Amino acid sequence: MSVQHKATKPRTTAVVLAGGTGQRVGLSIPKQLLKIAGKAVIEHTLSIFQNAEDIDDVIVLMAPGYVPDVEKIVAKAGLTKVTRIIEGGSTRNETTERAISALGEGLAEGEDRNVLFHDAVRPLLSQRVIKDCVDALERYQAVDVAIPSADTIIVTRTHGEDGEFITEVPDRSRLRRGQTPQAFKLSTIRRAYEIADGDPNFQATDDCTVVLKYLPDVPIYVVAGDEYNMKVTQPVDVFIADKLFQLASTAAPRQADEAAYRELLAGKTLVVFGGSYGIGADIADLAKSYGASVYALGRSTTGTHVDNPEHVDDALSKAYAETGRVDFVVNTAGVLRIGKLAETDNATIEEALRVNYLAPVQIARASYKYLAETQGQLLLYTSSSYTRGRAEYSLYSSTKAAMVNLTQALSDEWAADSIRVNCVNPERTATPMRTKAFGQEPEGSLLSSEAVARTSLDVLLSELTGHVIDVRQQDPTREASETSDFEAALASVLDRQEDV
Repeated sequence: MSVQHKATKPRTTAVVLAGGTGQRVGLSIPKQLLKIAGKAVIEHTLSIFQNAEDIDDVIVLMAPGYVPDVEKIVAKAGLTKVTRIIEGGSTRNETTERAISALGEGLAEGEDRNVLFHDAVRPLLSQRVIKDCVDALERYQAVDVAIPSADTIIVTRTHGEDGEFITEVPDRSRLRRGQTPQAFKLSTIRRAYEIADGDPNFQATDDCTVVLKYLPDVPIYVVAGDEYNMKVTQPVDVFIADKLFQLASTAAPRQADEAAYRELLAGKTLVVFGGSYGIGADIADLAKSYGASVYALGRSTTGTHVDNPEHVDDALSKAYAETGRVDFVVNTAGVLRIGKLAETDNATIEEALRVNYLAPVQIARASYKYLAETQGQLLLYTSSSYTRGRAEYSLYSSTKAAMVNLTQALSDEWAADSIRVNCVNPERTATPMRTKAFGQEPEGSLLSSEAVARTSLDVLLSELTGHVIDVRQQDPTREASETSDFEAALASVLDRQEDV
């Protein structure tokens, strides 16, 4: 077995293969340009490598005629690791050979590098898989990514017009479903293709097959993939990927120390609607302790009704007049009414819609001009019930689902103005609103409003936009180095079955 040992890692390049078309998903444009969760699929994919510590640079092989489209995406998104965008070939193999040629340019004699080939239409790749691939290249020359097959695989043969018949059922325990990236030493994959070029019958659907066939003495190590590292190929894949992006929760990066909070909040203005008590009051107190100018507004303290557009306008204009700026707008106001919809009176329905939906919409609209000036952030709040409405919570659940959609829509709509929009999703939290609805609950079973306030402040000080940030007593998203956003999302969805 050929094993490599190197003291230092060579340069690592991600090659994003985007030469496919959109025929199978019924599109007139390449499927990698299809928008999912507000962005082109290829932008999601490139952003993953942009944020990967183990990736030094990125090359894109794009379908002929669409290079300018990717150039615009890269420039607008600030994807600085993308160094080249070139046209792919007519086949997967030809596209890989073009990438190999581009990678070899400028290399000194005897110099090698790591290369990861990844499908552009796999936009849910985790940082864990990238790291595992790069780490494996410290020992091996070729690496594949695969997952066990949950389905029984059958081998068939066609008998004329009678159709297909099973000829073999392989042992499922040994079968794996291949994914990407596929990782290689550049010298290895180049040599495999050089040999393959001499074979008049050469054809392969992936690059590991080329190494396996033409460099049989080179072992191909297998890294464990992820179920959600799916390939957007069929129409149903578009729906599934879009839903995964919607459900994915993100960790807000915490500041290094207390001094960092003070530095970031000094001279900033924060307006909190729903700031009389609970999470809103805690956010206001926390931000004020770090030196921010804070306007905490609520019915019981300042007589501010969030469902009154004039009250909202007055509050924002006052903060701006007194401080000359509005950097952050937070809305924690909400009402929770429990009961069967058929037995709910009109006044209760109207209150829920005014406070839980129309008020955030009015706050967003009124905040826009101030936040555009400071390139600030709007922070909204949802509930664990946004993923699936619950009996006797129909009004609350549906309006909280609307907050997620509003967040994602506005983050795209306001991106050109550099306004960030995010949504915090706390699990069951000890607030007066919850106590009023459910009474006293077992000690330790609820998240503290102070913990939600701290995470909310971290979100406000981050560069995140368009994200749903889960806050949980044992928050899986906090283990960012070990858990991907999508692993956390799946775990979170299961946990939410018990939350309200």
